[in-house]
Amino acid sequence: MNVELEIDARRDLRFTSPMGRGRIAPAIRVRGYGLTIDRTPSPQPSPHGRGSAISAAAATDTNISTDHDLMFTGIVTDIGEIVSLTPTAQGQLHRLRIACRYDRATIADGASIACNGVCLTVVAAGAEGDKTWFDVDAAAETLGMTTAKHWVAGTKLNLERALKIGDELGGHIVAGHADGIATIVKRDDLPDMARFELRTTRDLARFIAAKGSVTLDGVSLTVNTVQDVVFSVLIIPHTLNVTTLGDWRAGGEVNLEVDLMARYAARLSEMSS
Repeated sequence: MNVELEIDARRDLRFTSPMGRGRIAPAIRVRGYGLTIDRTPSPQPSPHGRGSAISAAAATDTNISTDHDLMFTGIVTDIGEIVSLTPTAQGQLHRLRIACRYDRATIADGASIACNGVCLTVVAAGAEGDKTWFDVDAAAETLGMTTAKHWVAGTKLNLERALKIGDELGGHIVAGHADGIATIVKRDDLPDMARFELRTTRDLARFIAAKGSVTLDGVSLTVNTVQDVVFSVLIIPHTLNVTTLGDWRAGGEVNLEVDLMARYAARLSEMSS
């Protein structure tokens, strides 16, 4: 099935497929498996230096605000560590202080940072010694649906800043809204890589396909195999070294976000049947 998405930064996303038409959100245009950003504030390359096979086309319109059109790509840019956790509201809210290596000057109150794949809003930030820190609140729904319920002081988290127009998209489109949890069934350490088998719920497994994309603990990965509710991924040494995935073990739980395109395709199929 060929699905074409077209987004104007000042209008809703319009999308067309053999099953119908619809609207979603703003900021990009997607054709097949390629992705092109139509408008960028400047032709400067991504400050993170991410590699990508996806092209970004510069344009002339520089008066576009994307403050509320958040998106991630599943490319981790730092590993943070929780330095303190304070339960509030009878335990229904956790105030987290996370240490990182981001430049303090680049973190504004209200900014969004994906923490193990969960988009959280910065409520305060500062610096202590050679480390930057920022505070976020994990609310009841986040604690209920994600691994945030298990986070404690000392927990390491994969971090990613929200994309800006002009950044390269090195992974796939990630919303930072974890759909649920996957459990690690098995880890095989192979020559030059690691293979993980994970199990999820049937409701989420229907969105996971071999050679498709999935986000696990904030990392964009390609699905290797799928069998019923169990799927596998292969992790290269670089990813194991620059993310928390090197510490994964059988029995552990990770945050899972299914591919946004798969979710919309499934919804279109449901509506057309």
